Amino acid sequence: GVMTGFLSSEFVYHYRRNLPAIFGSALLVFFAVIAIFGPLLVSQDPYDVSQLELMDSFKPPVWLEGGDSRYLLGTDGQGRDVLASIVYGARISAFVGLAAMICSCVIGTALGLLSGYYGGIVDSIIMRIADIQLSFPSMLIALFLMSAFGTGIGMVLIALTAVGWVVYARTVRGSTLSEIQKEYIQAARVAGLGNIEIILRHVLPNVMTPLIVVSTIQVGSFILIEASLSFLGVGVPITEPSLGLLVKEGFDVLFSGIWWTSAFPGLFIMFLVFAINLFGDFLRDELNPRLR
Repeated sequence: GVMTGFLSSEFVYHYRRNLPAIFGSALLVFFAVIAIFGPLLVSQDPYDVSQLELMDSFKPPVWLEGGDSRYLLGTDGQGRDVLASIVYGARISAFVGLAAMICSCVIGTALGLLSGYYGGIVDSIIMRIADIQLSFPSMLIALFLMSAFGTGIGMVLIALTAVGWVVYARTVRGSTLSEIQKEYIQAARVAGLGNIEIILRHVLPNVMTPLIVVSTIQVGSFILIEASLSFLGVGVPITEPSLGLLVKEGFDVLFSGIWWTSAFPGLFIMFLVFAINLFGDFLRDELNPRLR
């Protein structure tokens, strides 16, 4: 069946021989389980004030002297379990990263298809906007938008989408240009199919492959940008904590020897983005025939 076909495919053959890809995807599965089922695995909701004990503030991780077996990775200044905070923070960060990727992908793909298919003035306008935007670092654009229009998850999504659509638009435009030269498109035109139908039925399915690669890597960079924005205090609000906010809260006491409140969320972001990039690199090598 389909499954056997997939399992004996070249993709799986290369995947099983690619240690970084296996390691990256195993980490990703682990992070996904944490984000989805995490709250069932930790005993405390770190954002329910009634569950916090100020007496338990700044407990070190379990393996250090003074550690408490209830708090594996220690606690922060409000007696919050660092591990529980990471679990709840990971959900917000993963949600923001995925949602922003989907928004960017939809908008960028639509603009890229228009640009590549119609060419002319439409193409010029869209590509000039893309070029102008690429001349500024994404972080700067996001920071500008956040400080101009306020913070909150919705605003972070808008800022990330504003930063992220360009890569999709350019990728899709390139693929579309090479696709519309092919004979089957000419045949579809002769057969009297409308432009929209040709774009959706013939062009779009054939430009999907590079999108998978871009999307994977994009989620990682979005999680990083969101973490940086939250660290700078213009990202998600304190009531909806993300990993960046946890690093920031721990950063204030970092130099008084209380390193765990900042270090563990920071390590978590690092490994998460690292895992995404490992898997994304593998996908890029596999799905991009031009690189072979």
